[in-house]
Amino acid sequence: MELNFDEIRSFRSDEIPGKLEQLSKEEAFLKLVGTLFPMTPKDQLEQKILGFRTTDDIQKEMVYPFLKFIEANMTKGVDLNGLENIDVNQQYLFISNHRDIVLDSAFFAVKLLDNSLETVEIAMGDNLLIVPWIEQFVRINKSFIVQRGLSAREVLESSIRLSAYLRYVLHEKKNSLWIAQREGRAKDSDDRTQESLLKMFNLGGTKDNLIENLKELNICPLSISYEYDPCDYLKAREFQQKRDDPDHKKTPGDDLYSMKTGVMGYKGKVSYHITPCINDELDKIAAKTTVRNEQIELIAQLIDKRIHANYRIAQNNKIAYDLISEDKLFAEEYAEEEKEKFVAYIEEQIEKVDVENKDEDYLRKVLYGMYANPLKNHLVAIGK
Repeated sequence: MELNFDEIRSFRSDEIPGKLEQLSKEEAFLKLVGTLFPMTPKDQLEQKILGFRTTDDIQKEMVYPFLKFIEANMTKGVDLNGLENIDVNQQYLFISNHRDIVLDSAFFAVKLLDNSLETVEIAMGDNLLIVPWIEQFVRINKSFIVQRGLSAREVLESSIRLSAYLRYVLHEKKNSLWIAQREGRAKDSDDRTQESLLKMFNLGGTKDNLIENLKELNICPLSISYEYDPCDYLKAREFQQKRDDPDHKKTPGDDLYSMKTGVMGYKGKVSYHITPCINDELDKIAAKTTVRNEQIELIAQLIDKRIHANYRIAQNNKIAYDLISEDKLFAEEYAEEEKEKFVAYIEEQIEKVDVENKDEDYLRKVLYGMYANPLKNHLVAIGK
């Protein structure tokens, strides 16, 4: 079956000039670019935008400098480990935990460029494409669209097309990809791979069994760690809102504010760790069971274990773990001042929460859990 990717694909280089011409007429986009080049007059700014000819031009001359500014001013550094685990001449589907709407994939692309590697195509949920120009911009910046909010029939059609697109990018365009392990961020930082995602991966396969279809994708789990999550208080607020009203739904404005807060807020140390391609492990799972649902469960557990085992554990994680547990495992590994500083930080974040019938005890418990959960999962993954 011939599939048309036009609705979801990233834009080709020959389309870039026309898309940029459209974007140069968007005041909101010009305002955004103006923050990246604050000393450039508006007419020169428009000419600069129109001067970009390829995605590489945009990434290296516009997006990269901005993200390096964020790295220098809003983090204690971003590092990428595990390059020895991949063949730089091979293409992979990197699947990672999801902390920040924008920066999870953006910082990864920056670190690939820093290591003279090609950037990845990025999966982006269409719920985040709040206005048309945002969709235009992300698609000229190597993003492809994951469609949400579809009927059951549309979900199947969309999943088949998306699965085929992943293979098209890997095997025909010869480009690696990034996708989050679940729809939306794990707001409690308890990172788990959605089994429905693995089922989607299977749909576009050319083989007659799940394991061989997933091996076509060269799946590499990618572990992402943030010392501080600038959106932690927004996530805590949403937990209380959903607790108090199970039907509570975020607005597009909420997502836009989360994107801005995540990008411009302080993140401390940020670490990425590439773990090896799971193809050999998939063969072991195939030898263990031929039942597809059991295979999917084991593959999800494998990806989770790889991600959990390779977190960079910060002092915040240890302090939060001890604050909510009885055993105080890590009390000898941090100073009392570090603990006081973290507790004060949590109290400051609670102060920022604007919600009806604010429940500070509940918010405190949720926030401590966000920082403790990566360490809890890490200890299980490494067998401690």
